[in-house]
Amino acid sequence: MTPVLKPIAIILSLGLGSFAQAKLTPAQMAQLPPPASAPVEFARDIKPILEASCVKCHGRGKEKGGFKLDTRATFLKGGDSGPAALAGRSAESLLIELVSGLDPDNVMPAKGSKLAAAQVGQLRAWIDQGMPWDAGVTFAKPPPVNFHPRQPVLPAATKASGENPIDRLLAGYFAERKIKPTPPVEDRLFARRVYLDVIGLLPPPKELEAFVADRHADKRLRLVERLLGDNRRYAEHWLGFWNDLLRNDYRGTGYIDGGRKQITPWLFSALATNMPYDRFVAELIHPGTNAEGFVKGIVWRGAVNASQTPEMQAAQNISQVFLGLNLKCASCHDSFINDWALTDAYGLASVFATNAPLEMFQCDKATGKKSGIKFLYPELGEIPADASKVERQKRLAEIMTSPANGRLTRTIVNRLWAKFLGRGLVAAADDMEQPAWNADVLDWLAEDLAAHGHDLKRTMKWILTSRAYQLPSVSLDEQSRADFVFTGPAVRRLSAEQFRDALGSVTGLWFDTAAAQVDLSAGSPKKKDEARLALRAARWIWSDADAATKGRAETIYLWKTFTLDAVPDEAFVVATCDNSYTLHVNGVKVLSGKEWSQPGFADLRAHLKRGTNVFAVAAVNNTADNKPPAENQPPRAADANAAGFILYARLRHAGRTLDLGSDHSWTFAREKKDGWEKPGFVAGAAQPTVELGALNLAPWQIEAKLMSALSLAEAHGGVRAQGGLLEARRKFEEACIEACLTGSSEPGR
Repeated sequence: MTPVLKPIAIILSLGLGSFAQAKLTPAQMAQLPPPASAPVEFARDIKPILEASCVKCHGRGKEKGGFKLDTRATFLKGGDSGPAALAGRSAESLLIELVSGLDPDNVMPAKGSKLAAAQVGQLRAWIDQGMPWDAGVTFAKPPPVNFHPRQPVLPAATKASGENPIDRLLAGYFAERKIKPTPPVEDRLFARRVYLDVIGLLPPPKELEAFVADRHADKRLRLVERLLGDNRRYAEHWLGFWNDLLRNDYRGTGYIDGGRKQITPWLFSALATNMPYDRFVAELIHPGTNAEGFVKGIVWRGAVNASQTPEMQAAQNISQVFLGLNLKCASCHDSFINDWALTDAYGLASVFATNAPLEMFQCDKATGKKSGIKFLYPELGEIPADASKVERQKRLAEIMTSPANGRLTRTIVNRLWAKFLGRGLVAAADDMEQPAWNADVLDWLAEDLAAHGHDLKRTMKWILTSRAYQLPSVSLDEQSRADFVFTGPAVRRLSAEQFRDALGSVTGLWFDTAAAQVDLSAGSPKKKDEARLALRAARWIWSDADAATKGRAETIYLWKTFTLDAVPDEAFVVATCDNSYTLHVNGVKVLSGKEWSQPGFADLRAHLKRGTNVFAVAAVNNTADNKPPAENQPPRAADANAAGFILYARLRHAGRTLDLGSDHSWTFAREKKDGWEKPGFVAGAAQPTVELGALNLAPWQIEAKLMSALSLAEAHGGVRAQGGLLEARRKFEEACIEACLTGSSEPGR
């Protein structure tokens, strides 16, 4: 059999799919380095040359020009261009012509160091000696690591290791390295560490003193369980972690042209309810309306590199976040830093294409070739090429969350370990193709996660209650040591949000409102049910019974008069209107809005009084082309569209409920008169409003949004950091300046 080899240089330098085999002239042959005189050993002499100069393009799963160096069989099979090495005839072999550099336009390798004369001589001798290849030597793509499900044997518990599986697995690791772990940190340090890690806050002094005084042996376990059970504060803290991973932001590039859609309400709810991780991943890959921003990515304005299209962004983000893989290089060309090829990146990106499969672009130049549709690990299953985009995403979600995909659980376990201990079991959390420093710990936690409903809080509890987590912190001076050895958690800095919240804890200075509208009651079923029940007192109202489908384009004026025997201890209002509204309370403007899907809220305590109080509202329904109606313009039938207003006021005093909502007891008038918003105004032509329906009346279905607004209203003035360090610094500096100017010792008083 005649072995053949695809010349690398011509592929790289000319980009040709095939070429005529060239021949050296006798004069050129005379200039070739002579074959090595000694017998050639493949593993010692030839393998290093191929690895350094050829494998990057023809090994590890890559096959430029159809040629693969994976095994001797693929080497002998050759590529698209015909014979390149002739057994026993090295001087006539195209491979030798290319590596010799006699033709400066056709040199292998095209980039990097050229072969020395001695190396060319070794290749010549190898060809002349029949191209022997040691059995078992391969340049094929290695099998994936941290991928296949594996359940390690759990060592028996000992007095030294304790019961925690992590410590039982690490006992042998420490013994092998002759490391005697130091005693756990004292109570105050542990409490500070676990408070910051689980809910992102410093321990309140009273809670800290109570914990220190507790003499129960299981008090650390109970503290971890209590903090993990604080659903709201847990979600507020972990929102930042997932915002970073999922590239979810509240403003910035992409929002200018509506190209990006935030997923914050969905994400907060998923965290607050401890959504199972496999479902969490599936809902991001095959999303409903509330979670679609993750795979939608950014729709850039103007010309953009093909490696940053929304489909490719989805492939990059999914592989990095959930599999710990970097496809960014492979999105432009076959990667130089790992084994992923351009076809791999485009195969995954095509899942999200409207008209799949996508045409591949190499370094932003069209190749004229289609990628096909495939998952990065085809052994987990196929994605039908003829399926719709929705069905392809559904199938991808099934494959990703399949029990056979051990990489999914190992990637998130590694991220949690890195979050809590400063360095992952796999050092780089976004490069899970590297070995773990303790594969047994990684595999055991991953299999336990999969076996118990993908409950991330369960995994967190294992880590947080381990002795490994409770060891004194150490400095990871990784620059001075080549081999990492675990001896304790790394010293870590506070995040920007933790720092800002620490300032809030000691100064009482918090944010007035949240950066994004979320339902802070999401993790508290009882509170959520109470809010839902209370909100149902409110009704959509307007001037006409059919306004929900064909309301006039008009401005109406609404009033509600009510009496209080005391100023409420708690007084919040939430409201919205299709299309816009302005709310006055006792003559003072307190709230307005122009987007019915984003209800507004306000604190009313400073505006209510004992005795008679009045809500006065100007509510506007726009024309069919979404423009405010002209004043005093007669309604036109062509402008008829959905119109409605809804309001709920949570009023509580001394344990009594004084709530009220919009209903038929409100009155309205169409004519605007001076002083309409002031107390004591009497609208002579006022009529009772019409109740259109309950909260979830179509087309608005606003219950969830109103509940979210109400929860944020209740948290007004006490909202934690979501905007990062710069906003934290600004607000703290303002408070300090105020304290200096007023002589106060309490910033933000």
